[in-house]
Amino acid sequence: MEHIDEINRNNIFLNDNTANPAPLGLCAFGMTTLLLSLHNAGFIGLSSPIIAMAILYGGIAQVCVGLMEWKKKNSFGMLTFGSFGFFWITFAAILILPALSLAKAPTPVELAAFLAIWGVFAFGLFICTLAMHRLLQITLAAVVLLVVFLVAANLTGSALILTVGGVTGLVAGGLALYMGMGQVINEIFGRKILPV
Repeated sequence: MEHIDEINRNNIFLNDNTANPAPLGLCAFGMTTLLLSLHNAGFIGLSSPIIAMAILYGGIAQVCVGLMEWKKKNSFGMLTFGSFGFFWITFAAILILPALSLAKAPTPVELAAFLAIWGVFAFGLFICTLAMHRLLQITLAAVVLLVVFLVAANLTGSALILTVGGVTGLVAGGLALYMGMGQVINEIFGRKILPV
């Protein structure tokens, strides 16, 4: 039997031919953001479809994608999808815990503080995208703006600012969904159909 040295043996196990998990993460983030933004823009109520989507698709699916990105040694993908996955689960918990009388509902200032911390995180991700492709930069910039508007809406109580935040969220969610679907469409057709 031929001797396999340690370096070659490890290369055998590190060879990764699995699918790209990013489209799932982008679609999960995009579709969940679109749904919540429809509420923030005043088109729909805050009801079970948003909470279910936040837990199961925006939340659990993105956490799974984060783990898959870890396997592919993509630190940015792991951090982004993993963190936003847990953001959505946390967001759902903020709505569910008071309804179950397990915690008090947050005040607007407390919710603004929660969102502001996530805004700092999103800004850090935006800085990372300056070394990446333009569409991702625009998407993360929209996410940062979205958070700024949501923080301002909570601190001022302004319905107009909340609506502007909702529209900004529709842009951010739409761009993320476009990138996710675009990657899969290009892969299926074997050529660049959509610029992503």
